Amino acid sequence: MGIGIAAALGVTLIAWRSAAGTGGYYDREIYGMSAATHRRWALVSLAFAGVFIAAQLLAFPTAGIAALALYALLAVFYLTSFLRGASEADE
Repeated sequence: MGIGIAAALGVTLIAWRSAAGTGGYYDREIYGMSAATHRRWALVSLAFAGVFIAAQLLAFPTAGIAALALYALLAVFYLTSFLRGASEADE
């Protein structure tokens, strides 16, 4: 579960720092990634870090693996939602 904890805390840090910044045109205007949205993602990631820690402490490896699968999907959705930038079709 160490990978899940590290990934969740890493995404939490990215989301929290993104909430503090102004963001670019695409993430702010096109994808609707406001500061409040980034803060929500940071809280979700922090909650998943708690789930991974609990799974580790309570020795529930199956629950941790299931949570990691779900979190990986959510983290990819979050990270690709504002990192895409301008596409060639817009230029």
